[in-house]
Amino acid sequence: MNVTVANLQAFADAWNSHDAEALMSFMTDDCVFEASAGPDICGISHIGTKAVQAAFSDVWKTFPDAQWLEPRHFICGDRGVSEWTFTGTRADGSRVEVHGCDVFTFREGKIAVKNSYRKNRPPLPAA
Repeated sequence: MNVTVANLQAFADAWNSHDAEALMSFMTDDCVFEASAGPDICGISHIGTKAVQAAFSDVWKTFPDAQWLEPRHFICGDRGVSEWTFTGTRADGSRVEVHGCDVFTFREGKIAVKNSYRKNRPPLPAA
């Protein structure tokens, strides 16, 4: 079973629906999420379904209105990319609006690694 662009679009739709369980249905049991920010060279790595699901859910706690707009996807063999524009508002009212992408590694029809990158733009002031 191969991952398709339609699978990546469904994954993006689950992000925009804030549906952690749906997201995890796309991931392998030993999945890795490398977040775009953190103290390590890779940002920070979350390993395994529990850690990855918790990290995914934390995004919505930080940005309750988070959206990944205009996703574009491509796949080449066991790798893929989704590009998007992230928007979200923090509790203090400041907004983030940045371009970013996810670089995926697939195994047996699922996402084994989701490595996220996004532009480092300062938050926009609260309205």
